[in-house]
Amino acid sequence: MNSATNLVQFLQRSVEKWPDRPFLGTRTLPGPRYEWISYRDFGRRVDAVRGGLAALGVTRGTMVGIISNNRVEWAIAHFAALGRGACWVPMYEAELVATWEHIIRDSGVEVLFVSKPDVYERLKASLPRLPALRKVILIEGQGDDTLAALERAKPVEVVQPEPTDLAVLIYTSGTTGDAKGVELTHANLVSNHDGRRAMFPAFSEQSRTLSILPWAHVYGMGELHTWTALGGSIGLVGGLDTLLGDFTLVRPTFMLAVPRVFNRVYNALWAKMNEAGGIKKALFVTSLRAAKRQRDLAKRGKRSLRARAMLKVGDALVFAKIRELFGGRLEGVMTGSAAMNPELSQFFFDVGVPLYDVYGMTETSPGITLNCPAAHRSGSVGKPMAGVRVVIDSSVVEDGANDGEIVVYGPNVMRGYHGKPEATAAVMTDDGGLRTGDRGRFDADGYLFITGRLKDQFKLENGKYVFPAALEEALELHPLVQSSMVSGDGQPFCVALLVLDAAAVKTWAEHHPGEDVKTVLPKELTESLAGRFGSYEIPKQFVFIDEPFTVANGLLTQTMKLKRKQIVAKYRALIDAAR
Repeated sequence: MNSATNLVQFLQRSVEKWPDRPFLGTRTLPGPRYEWISYRDFGRRVDAVRGGLAALGVTRGTMVGIISNNRVEWAIAHFAALGRGACWVPMYEAELVATWEHIIRDSGVEVLFVSKPDVYERLKASLPRLPALRKVILIEGQGDDTLAALERAKPVEVVQPEPTDLAVLIYTSGTTGDAKGVELTHANLVSNHDGRRAMFPAFSEQSRTLSILPWAHVYGMGELHTWTALGGSIGLVGGLDTLLGDFTLVRPTFMLAVPRVFNRVYNALWAKMNEAGGIKKALFVTSLRAAKRQRDLAKRGKRSLRARAMLKVGDALVFAKIRELFGGRLEGVMTGSAAMNPELSQFFFDVGVPLYDVYGMTETSPGITLNCPAAHRSGSVGKPMAGVRVVIDSSVVEDGANDGEIVVYGPNVMRGYHGKPEATAAVMTDDGGLRTGDRGRFDADGYLFITGRLKDQFKLENGKYVFPAALEEALELHPLVQSSMVSGDGQPFCVALLVLDAAAVKTWAEHHPGEDVKTVLPKELTESLAGRFGSYEIPKQFVFIDEPFTVANGLLTQTMKLKRKQIVAKYRALIDAAR
């Protein structure tokens, strides 16, 4: 079968080839259990909603928006809108009303899907200021302005979008200023799917994922598109609080995630082992040592029957039980948004759940480089996807640096920022490349390593540059640290803000009576960073704060990235007092 030229064909082909296969699964009570909708039934609902959108005058180029978390109806409305040639504008349900208003106004959304009545009530006061918005459709609810009513319209034929047609308008997280709309075409998104498939040939209609990333972000949306094209199945996570149970119910074969998810799993496993102590912890540690021994021997082209036997025992008694926590079938995970700490990545490889670091951004649909089973290097973000070219521009960094800004060329590069020609020109080169704002370097074998973020890096008083993200990832490997942020721009040394894991601290305190965690922890963290970072990079002071960094309090983006300026502004007094 020829490659698809638009996203609509992804669904059409799978409905035709795999009508009875389960597509989307939703966690339900009692049980709990998962209820699945087949490709045939999903396709029928898409056809019905497409007819309803046609009756509303939705046609090629119409902006159709949605405010909703991941759900079956999100995907139905998405493919129905695309099948009218419309452009899809997704928004997060957990978002500020001002951000919804900005996106709806800036994009010119005419028809808007809203998940439930309470979300609509939050938006209602903004409606008079949104003149282009002519129809709001409730996904949950009764009456004429609901998805159920829309599905009763007369079916219409599918509009096949051109590859160059705008498919989605995704607004960036906006760590600074108003979010910008990134224009992505069908060709952009199809090319990225093709690149993923080429590097993961084992993906098939039997592949199943547990979806934990929001489809309102291009990384999560790419998961939806690829699994749709595969004829695979997607279980929708109930929530972070049900994650472990959902693994067992869905039993995914592959997943997409962000490093923070596995940071937490890693810390939870170690906390459990430390609490158990005795033989259980000793077996855990011995198994990890056996895996490391086997790796070291393999690198030197050597073998050891004793090391192999020890690893086999450790796998059966320890690692297999950890894999069962993920459902027992998980063959791998793509991790993006931030580079995975190599130590943590190697841990999961040893356990038998390989984590493949990937790199991308909204403006590149999103993939740029991927690690994969056939080409993987720990600490890197892999090699460029098919058709993508990456250039390192050293002219924008300090003299003597062995890296530079990552510039990307290829079919994945966005059309531009919606209605912002000056902002588009600021990131595009004259020959069609996209300046990512990230620093990186290639090794001799063509693997890309991220070395920092140009706008996140800061320079200390002594002129030395610090890239805080790597430090923060290392700090968060400690089981007592939930999250962190490193500050130091123009200062004599770095200061780290730390949010501790309350449950882990409670357990620690029970095993260390009379000791103060805020006295002991800085020394442990400093020692753990020594030798891995320059002495000038390692924080000299640690400030403990009680409030976690979250989306709700405006200190994290929807993709779990730190809003550094906001955090520094909020805790400026504490940071200054630590110097």
